[in-house]
Amino acid sequence: QVQLAESGGGAVQSGGSLRLSCALSGDTYSRYSMGWFRQAPGKEREGIATINGLGVIVYRDVVRGRFTISRDNAKNALHLQMNSLKPEDTAMYYCAAARTPEGLLVSLAADEYTYWGQGTQVTVSS
Repeated sequence: QVQLAESGGGAVQSGGSLRLSCALSGDTYSRYSMGWFRQAPGKEREGIATINGLGVIVYRDVVRGRFTISRDNAKNALHLQMNSLKPEDTAMYYCAAARTPEGLLVSLAADEYTYWGQGTQVTVSS
């Protein structure tokens, strides 16, 4: 059974940085496209970054240039380096996994992903 576990959330001031991590267990990691999503109170969950099995990356415009997604297939790990954080980045952050042929999916749509972590809270104060 595939499981995802996030870590690294916390509280920072505006302009600060955080690094989120996600570990996948229960299957071959390289077969999965991975994504980071976030959901703020009263808002819909939105995809902010994705990386497929070949390392193709897509970012949502609001985080491009500030956030960096990466994966380490040897360690079954996914990371999100978040710099220049803003109060509007405050949300619960989730990692998600989608198993597709050769892990080629590149999508920021939540309904494309099958497995989800429990979420980690990021709070940015002004």
